[in-house]
Amino acid sequence: MSDRDRADAVYAALLERAGERWVQPRKERTARILELLDDPQKTYRVVHITGTNGKTSTARIIESLLRAHGLRTGLFSSPHLERFTERIMIDGEPIADEAIAEAWGEIEPFIGIVDAELEAAGDAPLTFFELLTVLAFVAASDAPVDVLVLEVGMGGAWDSTNTADGDVAVFTPIAIDHADRLGDTIEKIAEVKAGIIKEGAAVVSAQQPAEATEVLRRVAAEKNATIAFEGEEFGLAEQKLAVGGQLLTIKGIAGQYVEEYLPLHGAHQGHNAALALAAVESLIGAGGQHIADGIVSDGLQGATSPGRLQLLGVAPTVVVDAAHNPHGAQALAQSLDDSFDFDEWGLVLGVLADKDAAGIVEALVPAAAHVFATAVDSERDGDPDDLADLVERAGGRATVHPALSDAADAAREWAASADRRAVVIAGSVVLAGEAIALAEDEDWKSGWRS
Repeated sequence: MSDRDRADAVYAALLERAGERWVQPRKERTARILELLDDPQKTYRVVHITGTNGKTSTARIIESLLRAHGLRTGLFSSPHLERFTERIMIDGEPIADEAIAEAWGEIEPFIGIVDAELEAAGDAPLTFFELLTVLAFVAASDAPVDVLVLEVGMGGAWDSTNTADGDVAVFTPIAIDHADRLGDTIEKIAEVKAGIIKEGAAVVSAQQPAEATEVLRRVAAEKNATIAFEGEEFGLAEQKLAVGGQLLTIKGIAGQYVEEYLPLHGAHQGHNAALALAAVESLIGAGGQHIADGIVSDGLQGATSPGRLQLLGVAPTVVVDAAHNPHGAQALAQSLDDSFDFDEWGLVLGVLADKDAAGIVEALVPAAAHVFATAVDSERDGDPDDLADLVERAGGRATVHPALSDAADAAREWAASADRRAVVIAGSVVLAGEAIALAEDEDWKSGWRS
């Protein structure tokens, strides 16, 4: 069996477990199997990231800055776009199939033990995400890494990633999402997310609603943690468009960084970069330590964020963005206006059934001349006819297409039929992954072929 086959067998075994949406508010099950494995998550430093939007982009920028600093890095994020090995990165690359298979071999003997204990206690077996988290911790320890950049799966306090102790806790903007699991107010959601703050840690946060700010300050004080907020202790001083990205001047916690190039589009990515820089300053020095300008340049220039305003095609231009909630959709709409120079956008839109489709539509319809409603290849897929109805009720124009390939063909043909038109594909991380694979398969960068 090849290493790829062995890695695919690991993923198949994970998929037999309760899925990622099956979440209980507890982390003891993960802690138990990690205990049997001698707690690999305690063998490296950890930057722990939560929030509602921008987690993955911020995590990837942090990882790139740490790597530029000469540290060996791990990154655990979710979900993946094309293949599950993307979720565990070692030194900026998806983990090798062989390493995944070997880490699973270390874990497997203990899975049955913990499952049996859970069954005896009347509890459910270990889940997909719990075991994936353990896999990431073991793989990072085996690598070995100096620092693991760790993205929360859902919430914070009871998430399985919270079995690690974050030296730095990072909070991206907090908004309403997963209200059925986390709470129906900003304050309740912030309370759950603040659970990643550990005793004596450093905390850095994006600008937050007042209710979230109050919670984070209180919990940080209770944990004897330092806390720095964007707009107060650090922030984005200047942001200018540049070819392929933007030039940023950032006021860090410990110093100023002038006209640094970030090869990512969107005003929100500039704020993500400022947050990431503050997190790295906090990790490398108590109270924040200035980072050499050359390291910052290398780290920011090396940052990537697949599926976030990613260019997929030319003639016509096609970009993809994983915006899957109203907050992310608002950021996308603003970025289409700020970062590109087109008169009209065609929007290929697919939304999962458990997401706020109405809120996403409300944010994106004003930016779209035509919406191509489509299905997402997921058991949680929403109905594209219902999506089109939402678009029309919001004052937009929509057509329905049964699959992404159909919607993309129609949208690209529409964009190619007139000057200064482009296409954006959005609404779901799953849809973004489909789009990336389709664009590569059909070679959209060679242009539209009617």
